[in-house]
Amino acid sequence: MSEQAIQLNYEDMLRAGMHFGRKKTVFNPKMKKYVFTVKEGICIIDLLKTQSELNAVTEYLRNALSGTGLVLFVGLTKQSVDSFKGLAEALGMPYIIDRWIGGTLTNFKIISARVKRLEQMEKDRDSGALDKYTKKERLMFDREIAKMERHFGGLRKLSRIPDVVVVSSLKESALPVHEAQKVGVKVVAITNTDANPEDADYVIPANDRSKKAIDLIVDALKVGLMKNSL
Repeated sequence: MSEQAIQLNYEDMLRAGMHFGRKKTVFNPKMKKYVFTVKEGICIIDLLKTQSELNAVTEYLRNALSGTGLVLFVGLTKQSVDSFKGLAEALGMPYIIDRWIGGTLTNFKIISARVKRLEQMEKDRDSGALDKYTKKERLMFDREIAKMERHFGGLRKLSRIPDVVVVSSLKESALPVHEAQKVGVKVVAITNTDANPEDADYVIPANDRSKKAIDLIVDALKVGLMKNSL
């Protein structure tokens, strides 16, 4: 174990429900090695393995972020929106929350052009270049800027195809994972017992439906990765 590994408190993990997997009826057999037992039809995740994989992911991301490494954080579930955005911003990395924009990786040039348009429109607004338009026209510009900010605001720092994509739920991130695989980008994923861990390069087995569990994992990643940037 790395001397910089972050050790989660076991009781905190239990209180957060991090160990609760999905029902056995939707269990993916490839997650078997991460399951401690089955209780009342629910797969119980082995939290010692969660801790071990979290340490491995932290070390991997620490190396990936060294130098000019670029990591895209993707939090598409309501449980992960705030924490993933906060982690990305703390690290100065790009992010996508709520909804994946199709083509972010496979049509990167188009997405990059839209981000540039957003930045140009904001620049025009702030410089007064839009003052020549009517009040109604300026209102339409403001609405367009707000809409583009929701869709593309987190991608301002995505200057190129990222080295790694980190998703908050492997099961709920089929499209970004597919695009990452298509363009050869590594995938790190919080993974519940109903997902196929072979779809990611690194997994953190945990209850991806618990906000408290996601927050604990993200906080640990932040501490481990921010150490690297000090």
